[in-house]
Amino acid sequence: MMGRRGGPRAALGLALLLLPLPGPAGTVEPISLGLALAGAAASALTGIISYPRLYCYFRECCLQRHDPRAAAALQENLDRKLFGQHLVSKVIVKAVKGFLNNENAKKPLALSLHGWTGTGKNFVSKIIAESIYKKGLKSKYVHQFVATLHFPHAQDINTYKDQLQSWIRGNVSICPRSLFIFDEMDKMHAGLIDSIKPFLDYYELLDGVSYRKAIFIFLSNAGAEKITELALDFWRNGRTREDIELTDIQNALSVSVFNNKNSGFWHSTLIDKNLIDYFVPFLPLEYKHVKMCVRVEVESRGYTVDEDILTRIADEMTYFPREERIYSDKGCKTVDAKLDYYYDF
Repeated sequence: MMGRRGGPRAALGLALLLLPLPGPAGTVEPISLGLALAGAAASALTGIISYPRLYCYFRECCLQRHDPRAAAALQENLDRKLFGQHLVSKVIVKAVKGFLNNENAKKPLALSLHGWTGTGKNFVSKIIAESIYKKGLKSKYVHQFVATLHFPHAQDINTYKDQLQSWIRGNVSICPRSLFIFDEMDKMHAGLIDSIKPFLDYYELLDGVSYRKAIFIFLSNAGAEKITELALDFWRNGRTREDIELTDIQNALSVSVFNNKNSGFWHSTLIDKNLIDYFVPFLPLEYKHVKMCVRVEVESRGYTVDEDILTRIADEMTYFPREERIYSDKGCKTVDAKLDYYYDF
Protein backbone atom coordinates (compact mmCIF):
# COMPACT_ATOMS: atom_id res chain seq x y z
CA MET A 1 0.00 0.00 0.00
CA MET A 2 1.40 3.37 -1.04
CA GLY A 3 2.10 5.96 1.67
CA ARG A 4 0.30 9.28 1.34
CA ARG A 5 3.45 11.37 1.27
CA GLY A 6 5.12 9.56 -1.59
CA GLY A 7 2.45 10.11 -4.21
CA PRO A 8 2.40 8.51 -7.69
CA ARG A 9 6.01 9.37 -8.46
CA ALA A 10 7.12 7.49 -5.36
CA ALA A 11 4.98 4.55 -6.40
CA LEU A 12 6.72 4.40 -9.76
CA GLY A 13 10.14 4.65 -8.12
CA LEU A 14 9.23 1.98 -5.59
CA ALA A 15 8.16 -0.39 -8.35
CA LEU A 16 11.62 -0.09 -9.87
CA LEU A 17 13.48 -0.44 -6.57
CA LEU A 18 11.66 -3.60 -5.55
CA LEU A 19 12.65 -5.54 -8.65
CA PRO A 20 14.54 -8.73 -7.65
CA LEU A 21 18.07 -8.85 -8.95
CA PRO A 22 18.84 -12.23 -10.58
CA GLY A 23 21.84 -13.66 -8.75
CA PRO A 24 25.07 -11.92 -7.76
CA ALA A 25 25.60 -8.44 -9.12
CA GLY A 26 28.50 -9.59 -11.25
CA THR A 27 26.35 -12.08 -13.20
CA VAL A 28 23.57 -9.67 -14.20
CA GLU A 29 23.34 -9.06 -17.93
CA PRO A 30 22.84 -5.33 -18.73
CA ILE A 31 20.33 -6.04 -21.49
CA SER A 32 18.25 -8.37 -19.31
CA LEU A 33 18.25 -5.89 -16.45
CA GLY A 34 17.29 -3.07 -18.81
CA LEU A 35 14.36 -5.04 -20.18
CA ALA A 36 13.25 -5.93 -16.66
CA LEU A 37 13.36 -2.29 -15.59
CA ALA A 38 11.47 -1.20 -18.71
CA GLY A 39 8.83 -3.84 -18.08
CA ALA A 40 8.42 -2.74 -14.48
CA ALA A 41 8.10 0.89 -15.52
CA ALA A 42 5.47 0.00 -18.10
CA SER A 43 3.53 -2.01 -15.52
CA ALA A 44 3.71 0.85 -13.03
CA LEU A 45 2.46 3.33 -15.65
CA THR A 46 -0.36 0.99 -16.62
CA GLY A 47 -1.38 0.85 -12.96
CA ILE A 48 -1.28 4.63 -12.72
CA ILE A 49 -3.50 5.07 -15.78
CA SER A 50 -5.93 2.53 -14.32
CA TYR A 51 -6.58 4.82 -11.37
CA PRO A 52 -7.97 8.26 -12.28
CA ARG A 53 -6.47 10.03 -9.28
CA LEU A 54 -2.99 8.78 -10.13
CA TYR A 55 -3.41 9.52 -13.83
CA CYS A 56 -4.60 13.05 -13.08
CA TYR A 57 -1.46 13.65 -11.02
CA PHE A 58 0.50 13.59 -14.28
CA ARG A 59 -2.09 14.91 -16.72
CA GLU A 60 -4.78 17.58 -16.39
CA CYS A 61 -8.22 16.05 -16.00
CA CYS A 62 -11.74 17.41 -16.10
CA LEU A 63 -12.77 18.16 -12.53
CA GLN A 64 -15.28 15.51 -11.54
CA ARG A 65 -15.36 16.19 -7.82
CA HIS A 66 -15.02 19.48 -6.02
CA ASP A 67 -11.85 20.00 -4.01
CA PRO A 68 -13.00 21.49 -0.66
CA ARG A 69 -9.82 23.58 -0.57
CA ALA A 70 -10.83 25.45 -3.72
CA ALA A 71 -13.38 27.67 -1.97
CA ALA A 72 -10.86 28.56 0.74
CA ALA A 73 -8.25 29.41 -1.89
CA LEU A 74 -10.78 31.51 -3.79
CA GLN A 75 -11.68 33.45 -0.64
CA GLU A 76 -8.03 33.96 0.30
CA ASN A 77 -7.03 35.25 -3.13
CA LEU A 78 -9.94 37.66 -3.29
CA ASP A 79 -9.19 38.94 0.23
CA ARG A 80 -5.50 39.51 -0.53
CA LYS A 81 -5.63 40.83 -4.08
CA LEU A 82 -9.04 42.40 -4.73
CA PHE A 83 -9.69 45.82 -3.21
CA GLY A 84 -12.82 47.86 -2.65
CA GLN A 85 -15.17 45.14 -3.87
CA HIS A 86 -16.94 43.74 -0.82
CA LEU A 87 -20.01 42.75 -2.86
CA VAL A 88 -17.90 40.86 -5.38
CA SER A 89 -16.04 38.84 -2.76
CA LYS A 90 -19.23 37.92 -0.96
CA VAL A 91 -21.26 36.95 -4.01
CA ILE A 92 -18.54 35.16 -5.97
CA VAL A 93 -17.41 32.93 -3.10
CA LYS A 94 -20.95 31.94 -2.14
CA ALA A 95 -22.06 31.38 -5.73
CA VAL A 96 -19.05 29.36 -6.85
CA LYS A 97 -18.72 27.35 -3.64
CA GLY A 98 -22.43 26.55 -3.54
CA PHE A 99 -22.49 25.50 -7.18
CA LEU A 100 -19.41 23.27 -6.99
CA ASN A 101 -20.77 21.58 -3.87
CA ASN A 102 -24.18 20.94 -5.43
CA GLU A 103 -24.23 17.49 -6.99
CA ASN A 104 -27.73 18.06 -8.36
CA ALA A 105 -27.58 21.51 -9.93
CA LYS A 106 -30.60 22.22 -12.11
CA LYS A 107 -28.75 24.50 -14.52
CA PRO A 108 -25.25 25.83 -15.22
CA LEU A 109 -23.90 28.68 -13.12
CA ALA A 110 -24.11 32.00 -14.97
CA LEU A 111 -22.38 35.10 -13.55
CA SER A 112 -22.43 38.51 -15.18
CA LEU A 113 -19.71 40.90 -13.94
CA HIS A 114 -20.22 44.62 -14.53
CA GLY A 115 -18.16 47.73 -13.89
CA TRP A 116 -15.67 50.20 -15.27
CA THR A 117 -12.32 49.19 -16.77
CA GLY A 118 -9.69 48.32 -14.17
CA THR A 119 -12.07 47.45 -11.34
CA GLY A 120 -11.17 43.74 -11.33
CA LYS A 121 -13.56 41.84 -13.62
CA ASN A 122 -10.88 40.00 -15.60
CA PHE A 123 -8.87 39.44 -12.44
CA VAL A 124 -11.81 37.79 -10.69
CA SER A 125 -12.54 35.53 -13.66
CA LYS A 126 -8.88 34.49 -13.56
CA ILE A 127 -9.11 33.72 -9.83
CA ILE A 128 -12.25 31.63 -10.38
CA ALA A 129 -10.52 29.65 -13.13
CA GLU A 130 -7.50 29.01 -10.89
CA SER A 131 -9.72 27.83 -8.05
CA ILE A 132 -11.18 25.11 -10.27
CA TYR A 133 -8.18 24.16 -12.43
CA LYS A 134 -4.53 24.45 -11.45
CA LYS A 135 -3.63 25.82 -14.88
CA GLY A 136 -6.27 28.51 -14.57
CA LEU A 137 -6.86 30.35 -17.82
CA LYS A 138 -4.34 28.08 -19.54
CA SER A 139 -6.40 24.99 -18.77
CA LYS A 140 -7.83 23.16 -21.76
CA TYR A 141 -11.15 23.15 -19.91
CA VAL A 142 -11.30 26.96 -19.63
CA HIS A 143 -12.42 28.80 -22.76
CA GLN A 144 -12.26 32.55 -23.35
CA PHE A 145 -14.10 34.55 -25.97
CA VAL A 146 -13.35 38.22 -26.68
CA ALA A 147 -16.13 39.93 -28.63
CA THR A 148 -13.94 42.16 -30.80
CA LEU A 149 -11.53 39.32 -31.57
CA HIS A 150 -13.77 36.29 -32.07
CA PHE A 151 -16.97 37.97 -33.30
CA PRO A 152 -15.88 41.17 -35.09
CA HIS A 153 -18.24 41.36 -38.09
CA ALA A 154 -21.97 42.02 -37.72
CA GLN A 155 -22.73 40.45 -41.12
CA ASP A 156 -21.35 37.12 -39.93
CA ILE A 157 -23.52 36.85 -36.83
CA ASN A 158 -25.37 33.72 -38.02
CA THR A 159 -22.06 31.97 -38.65
CA TYR A 160 -20.84 33.01 -35.21
CA LYS A 161 -24.00 31.58 -33.64
CA ASP A 162 -23.43 28.19 -35.25
CA GLN A 163 -19.74 28.19 -34.33
CA LEU A 164 -20.45 29.19 -30.74
CA GLN A 165 -23.05 26.48 -30.25
CA SER A 166 -20.75 23.89 -31.79
CA TRP A 167 -17.81 24.99 -29.63
CA ILE A 168 -19.77 24.84 -26.38
CA ARG A 169 -21.46 21.55 -27.25
CA GLY A 170 -18.15 19.93 -28.18
CA ASN A 171 -16.26 21.08 -25.10
CA VAL A 172 -18.98 20.22 -22.58
CA SER A 173 -19.25 16.78 -24.19
CA ILE A 174 -15.56 16.31 -23.37
CA CYS A 175 -15.70 17.94 -19.93
CA PRO A 176 -18.99 18.68 -18.14
CA ARG A 177 -17.16 21.06 -15.76
CA SER A 178 -16.10 23.41 -18.54
CA LEU A 179 -15.69 27.12 -17.83
CA PHE A 180 -16.61 29.68 -20.50
CA ILE A 181 -15.63 33.35 -20.18
CA PHE A 182 -17.13 35.98 -22.48
CA ASP A 183 -15.23 39.26 -22.38
CA GLU A 184 -16.35 42.63 -23.81
CA MET A 185 -20.04 41.78 -23.69
CA ASP A 186 -20.72 45.50 -24.14
CA LYS A 187 -19.09 45.24 -27.59
CA MET A 188 -20.79 42.02 -28.69
CA HIS A 189 -23.38 42.20 -31.44
CA ALA A 190 -26.91 42.08 -29.99
CA GLY A 191 -28.61 38.73 -30.42
CA LEU A 192 -25.45 36.66 -30.70
CA ILE A 193 -25.30 35.58 -27.07
CA ASP A 194 -28.92 34.38 -27.25
CA SER A 195 -27.67 31.45 -29.33
CA ILE A 196 -26.35 29.81 -26.14
CA LYS A 197 -29.68 30.15 -24.31
CA PRO A 198 -30.51 26.39 -24.51
CA PHE A 199 -27.23 25.56 -22.75
CA LEU A 200 -28.03 27.86 -19.80
CA ASP A 201 -31.61 26.68 -19.38
CA TYR A 202 -33.11 24.05 -17.07
CA TYR A 203 -32.71 21.05 -19.38
CA GLU A 204 -31.51 17.77 -17.98
CA LEU A 205 -30.09 16.72 -21.34
CA LEU A 206 -29.78 18.27 -24.79
CA ASP A 207 -29.02 15.71 -27.50
CA GLY A 208 -27.61 13.44 -24.81
CA VAL A 209 -25.38 16.10 -23.22
CA SER A 210 -25.87 17.68 -19.79
CA TYR A 211 -24.70 21.27 -19.32
CA ARG A 212 -25.63 21.51 -15.65
CA LYS A 213 -22.05 21.41 -14.36
CA ALA A 214 -20.71 24.09 -16.70
CA ILE A 215 -19.94 27.67 -15.64
CA PHE A 216 -20.51 30.76 -17.79
CA ILE A 217 -18.99 34.13 -16.88
CA PHE A 218 -19.81 37.34 -18.75
CA LEU A 219 -17.69 40.51 -18.42
CA SER A 220 -19.03 43.91 -19.38
CA ASN A 221 -18.64 47.66 -18.90
CA ALA A 222 -22.38 48.03 -19.45
CA GLY A 223 -24.18 49.15 -16.30
CA ALA A 224 -21.10 50.89 -14.91
CA GLU A 225 -22.89 54.25 -14.94
CA LYS A 226 -25.71 52.86 -12.78
CA ILE A 227 -23.20 51.38 -10.34
CA THR A 228 -21.31 54.68 -10.07
CA GLU A 229 -24.56 56.58 -9.59
CA LEU A 230 -25.43 54.40 -6.61
CA ALA A 231 -21.94 54.65 -5.11
CA LEU A 232 -22.03 58.45 -5.40
CA ASP A 233 -25.46 58.62 -3.77
CA PHE A 234 -24.12 56.69 -0.79
CA TRP A 235 -21.02 58.90 -0.58
CA ARG A 236 -22.99 62.14 -0.77
CA ASN A 237 -25.33 60.91 1.95
CA GLY A 238 -22.43 60.21 4.27
CA ARG A 239 -22.62 56.44 3.94
CA THR A 240 -19.66 54.18 3.16
CA ARG A 241 -19.37 51.97 0.11
CA GLU A 242 -19.41 48.98 2.45
CA ASP A 243 -22.99 49.91 3.35
CA ILE A 244 -24.10 49.02 -0.18
CA GLU A 245 -25.96 45.71 -0.37
CA LEU A 246 -26.47 43.57 -3.45
CA THR A 247 -30.21 44.18 -3.22
CA ASP A 248 -29.55 47.92 -3.62
CA ILE A 249 -28.22 47.48 -7.13
CA GLN A 250 -28.81 44.05 -8.69
CA ASN A 251 -32.31 44.63 -10.12
CA ALA A 252 -31.49 48.12 -11.37
CA LEU A 253 -28.29 46.77 -12.92
CA SER A 254 -30.02 43.96 -14.80
CA VAL A 255 -32.67 46.36 -16.16
CA SER A 256 -29.98 48.85 -17.20
CA VAL A 257 -28.01 46.18 -19.07
CA PHE A 258 -31.14 44.72 -20.66
CA ASN A 259 -32.15 48.12 -22.06
CA ASN A 260 -28.67 49.20 -23.16
CA LYS A 261 -28.63 49.18 -26.97
CA ASN A 262 -24.83 49.21 -26.93
CA SER A 263 -24.66 45.94 -25.00
CA GLY A 264 -24.60 42.35 -26.18
CA PHE A 265 -27.31 41.75 -23.57
CA TRP A 266 -29.71 44.22 -25.21
CA HIS A 267 -33.16 42.60 -24.89
CA SER A 268 -31.41 39.26 -24.40
CA THR A 269 -33.45 36.16 -23.63
CA LEU A 270 -30.78 35.22 -21.07
CA ILE A 271 -31.98 38.12 -18.94
CA ASP A 272 -35.62 37.97 -19.96
CA LYS A 273 -35.83 34.30 -18.95
CA ASN A 274 -33.85 34.87 -15.71
CA LEU A 275 -30.99 32.59 -16.74
CA ILE A 276 -28.27 34.86 -15.31
CA ASP A 277 -27.90 33.79 -11.68
CA TYR A 278 -26.05 36.89 -10.42
CA PHE A 279 -25.40 40.36 -11.77
CA VAL A 280 -22.23 41.26 -9.87
CA PRO A 281 -21.44 44.99 -9.54
CA PHE A 282 -17.81 46.16 -9.41
CA LEU A 283 -17.72 49.52 -7.64
CA PRO A 284 -15.45 52.29 -8.96
CA LEU A 285 -12.12 52.37 -7.12
CA GLU A 286 -11.04 55.18 -4.84
CA TYR A 287 -7.59 56.67 -4.27
CA LYS A 288 -6.83 54.35 -1.35
CA HIS A 289 -7.68 51.30 -3.45
CA VAL A 290 -5.31 52.40 -6.21
CA LYS A 291 -2.49 52.62 -3.66
CA MET A 292 -3.33 49.09 -2.49
CA CYS A 293 -3.11 47.84 -6.09
CA VAL A 294 0.28 49.49 -6.52
CA ARG A 295 1.61 47.99 -3.29
CA VAL A 296 0.55 44.44 -4.19
CA GLU A 297 2.06 44.74 -7.67
CA VAL A 298 5.35 46.04 -6.24
CA GLU A 299 5.50 43.17 -3.77
CA SER A 300 4.62 40.58 -6.42
CA ARG A 301 7.61 41.74 -8.47
CA GLY A 302 9.91 41.43 -5.51
CA TYR A 303 10.70 45.15 -5.39
CA THR A 304 11.23 47.14 -2.21
CA VAL A 305 8.08 49.09 -1.36
CA ASP A 306 8.73 52.82 -1.61
CA GLU A 307 5.82 54.74 -0.07
CA ASP A 308 6.78 57.86 -2.03
CA ILE A 309 6.49 56.00 -5.33
CA LEU A 310 3.16 54.48 -4.28
CA THR A 311 1.81 57.96 -3.58
CA ARG A 312 3.19 59.45 -6.79
CA ILE A 313 1.63 56.73 -8.95
CA ALA A 314 -1.75 57.07 -7.23
CA ASP A 315 -1.55 60.87 -7.60
CA GLU A 316 -0.92 60.57 -11.34
CA MET A 317 -4.20 58.77 -11.92
CA THR A 318 -7.19 60.82 -13.08
CA TYR A 319 -10.30 60.82 -10.93
CA PHE A 320 -13.98 61.63 -11.35
CA PRO A 321 -16.40 63.38 -10.91
CA ARG A 322 -14.36 66.44 -11.78
CA GLU A 323 -15.32 68.36 -8.64
CA GLU A 324 -15.09 65.60 -6.02
CA ARG A 325 -12.33 63.51 -7.66
CA ILE A 326 -13.35 60.35 -5.81
CA TYR A 327 -13.01 57.50 -8.28
CA SER A 328 -10.16 56.47 -10.57
CA ASP A 329 -11.39 56.53 -14.17
CA LYS A 330 -9.08 53.63 -15.08
CA GLY A 331 -9.24 51.76 -11.81
CA CYS A 332 -5.94 49.89 -11.43
CA LYS A 333 -5.60 49.23 -15.17
CA THR A 334 -2.41 51.26 -15.80
CA VAL A 335 -0.56 50.40 -12.59
CA ASP A 336 1.76 47.94 -14.39
CA ALA A 337 2.93 50.48 -16.94
CA LYS A 338 3.56 53.15 -14.34
CA LEU A 339 5.59 50.75 -12.22
CA ASP A 340 7.77 49.97 -15.23
CA TYR A 341 8.60 53.66 -15.39
CA TYR A 342 9.39 54.17 -11.71
CA TYR A 343 11.19 50.86 -11.19
CA ASP A 344 13.31 51.02 -14.33
CA PHE A 345 16.36 48.92 -13.60
